[in-house]
Amino acid sequence: MPTALVTGASRGLGAVFAARLARDGHDLVLVARDRMGLERVSASARRCGVAVEVVVADLSDERGLAAVQHRLADRSRPVDLLVNNAGVEGEGQFAVADMWDLQAEIDTNVTAVMRLTRAALPGMIERGRGGVVNVASFAGYLAGPGNAYAATKAWVLTFTDTVSASLAGTGVGMIALCAGRMRTGKHPVPEGASAMWLEPEAVVDECLADLARGRTLSVPGWRYRAVVDMLELPRRTLRTLAKLAGRGRQQQQPPAEAATVRLRAAA
Repeated sequence: MPTALVTGASRGLGAVFAARLARDGHDLVLVARDRMGLERVSASARRCGVAVEVVVADLSDERGLAAVQHRLADRSRPVDLLVNNAGVEGEGQFAVADMWDLQAEIDTNVTAVMRLTRAALPGMIERGRGGVVNVASFAGYLAGPGNAYAATKAWVLTFTDTVSASLAGTGVGMIALCAGRMRTGKHPVPEGASAMWLEPEAVVDECLADLARGRTLSVPGWRYRAVVDMLELPRRTLRTLAKLAGRGRQQQQPPAEAATVRLRAAA
């Protein structure tokens, strides 16, 4: 069976990813700080007949992060799908926020995503198959005032865009999940705003379907998608121009090489 490693798997969207992947027949490696939450999610997953490994680790702590890196890099127990779901969102304005809380936000939302992806990719590329899901946020496009969370999610979007471009032809896919507000129970749903809140099960289903289609960005919910499509238009245009410029250089290269050959023959 394929194996998926999910961070932040003890509750919320991570637990939903774990449940869906277990139903699909994936063995699981579940990572989070909350042992009781992990045991609850793992017990539910095992009822689907899959093997589940629990790793209690704080990804903002060097030892915890290193342990998960080591598990991902273990060629004898390959991981076919990495879901970088763990995330920290601080409260309050940046200028008065606790420095250690801000650092934990960076360590979890940025450093852990980068290091775990780096640990997973070599084995996936070597096997010619695999996938990485990086959970970003709609806040990465339209930031709320005053905190650092949105900046970390903007980094996740750019990181995914950059690294996925280097994976063409490897059999490995990478996608950023740009999710809006979800009914995970983490936040109360305000009256009159329910149309903007998404069901996490539908978010996971759409993300995995987009990954299977080879897409690098998944934006569940038509309202969010309409805004992101508008914001992404300049970037898509630049990518297209870059590809065209690249083809142009490739088309111009053979005549230059032929000229070099002629000069050498003449010499």
